Amino acid sequence: MTTPGRTERLVLPGVLTAEQAARTVTGILATQREDGAIPWFRGHHLDPWDHTEAAMALDAAGEHERAEAAYAWLARHQNPDGSWYAAYADGDAAAPTDRGRETNFCAYLAVGVWHHYLSTGDDTFVDRMWPAVYAAVEFVLDLQQPGGEIGWKREDDGTPVTDALLTGSSSVYQALRCALAIAEQREEPQPDWELALGRLGHAIQHHPERFLDKARYSMDWYYPVLGGALRGTAAKERIESAWEDFVVPGLGVRCVLPNPWVTGGESAELALALWAMGESDRAVQILKWVQHLRADNGMYWTGYVFDDDAVWPEEQTSWTAGSMLLAVAALGGDEATTAVFGGERLPTGLDPDCCR
Repeated sequence: MTTPGRTERLVLPGVLTAEQAARTVTGILATQREDGAIPWFRGHHLDPWDHTEAAMALDAAGEHERAEAAYAWLARHQNPDGSWYAAYADGDAAAPTDRGRETNFCAYLAVGVWHHYLSTGDDTFVDRMWPAVYAAVEFVLDLQQPGGEIGWKREDDGTPVTDALLTGSSSVYQALRCALAIAEQREEPQPDWELALGRLGHAIQHHPERFLDKARYSMDWYYPVLGGALRGTAAKERIESAWEDFVVPGLGVRCVLPNPWVTGGESAELALALWAMGESDRAVQILKWVQHLRADNGMYWTGYVFDDDAVWPEEQTSWTAGSMLLAVAALGGDEATTAVFGGERLPTGLDPDCCR
């Protein structure tokens, strides 16, 4: 069991004590299979993005061996084309339940690998994981569209889905920056990736028409900030533009309009985005509000329907707990987490006009 002494970096007054953080970490560890897989909860499915998010939280808590086991699971079960399936029953690699291959799910490995390296300084880990990171990025960039946006996924039969999601592309933007940081660490420049990153950033910043309209979803609102494509005045304007639509004072962040449903994952992610744009006070306030979703065992309910005063769905997910821990880690100054989500030292890519 994780001890409070290992989670002192995850203390945030009014949000988490070291003992509470330790219980949350223990909950994630209890969800993890012996082979390293981290499903949403035991008996539910694993998806590669949320698996990685939970692994990053383990690193933030000092559970480096278990985080490394999670990344080793991904490396062992990567498809020949560099992808992973969208869902695996209870984390069983032999039992995919959704054989689509989603680009942002695949790209997120790079974020986790870079975070683990910054947490541990383990060069041999980077060497072991580089082939998986490289193959995943190549899979993703094969679905980049002429306008810079990233196609959503490839179907099981190989058919590309070229429609782009702003949330997914924003997550890929962060992942490409981390992949380039890994490449720089290995002294293996990837100029094609740099250009792809520049084109993707340009699309996110200046061409909303290139993405499917999902403005009802809070993730589409804050993810360009969370992923690092928007900073400064542009980030501030975007967050203010829909604050009153999505934020429910005292409860957290709506998942989708107009539903009266606040969710822990979206609330924690918005807190991370607020921290990244320099608004730590508002970030802490959001995290304080959403602690009503915390269960006695240290895990978090996915969401709360406030019109009905009902927890829904009745599930406690590893990725909700992971996102909470990562938000607290960033606000507490954990170096690896601040580097990955703050992005100050991450590559920014090449100007897409430079090579026309």
